[in-house]
Amino acid sequence: MGKPKTSRRGRPRAVLDLERYVPALLVFLANKLTSGASAILRRHFGVGTTEWRIMAMLAVEPWIAAGRVCKVIGFDKAAVSRTLVMLQGKGLIRARSHHSDGRSLVYALSDKGWRLHGRILELSLEREQRLLDSLSAAEREVLIGLLNRLHRRIPEMNAPIDIPPER
Repeated sequence: MGKPKTSRRGRPRAVLDLERYVPALLVFLANKLTSGASAILRRHFGVGTTEWRIMAMLAVEPWIAAGRVCKVIGFDKAAVSRTLVMLQGKGLIRARSHHSDGRSLVYALSDKGWRLHGRILELSLEREQRLLDSLSAAEREVLIGLLNRLHRRIPEMNAPIDIPPER
């Protein structure tokens, strides 16, 4: 529960403690990391964070379908499809028919995409270092372990919840 507030009639109201509510802390951190990265990426490389995340995914898993990108990154299919078309138009990725059905497409970085990926990766790792500089090596490992544990809990967090009727 958050810090108590009072309504106009003097009744206590519950509010979130935004310095302790973990989902908000994670979202605030992610939003600030994303907006900072997006400004740098657009200015220096002509791509945004959505394009970079998809390129990074294609570097890790070349020749995958849009659905796999959606599943891993958590983007909706329309955004991924638009971005893949844009990346292909810039010559940063290649597409080919999936071997199993011949209808769906799979994607991988082009040579030009790999060159851009290398430049952005270097910048991304520098930004990560700046973020984590105040943590010891042991604290970093604990943080990474905790974040991965939380990530595995997302299906439980997003499962349906019975909401009691309003009083």
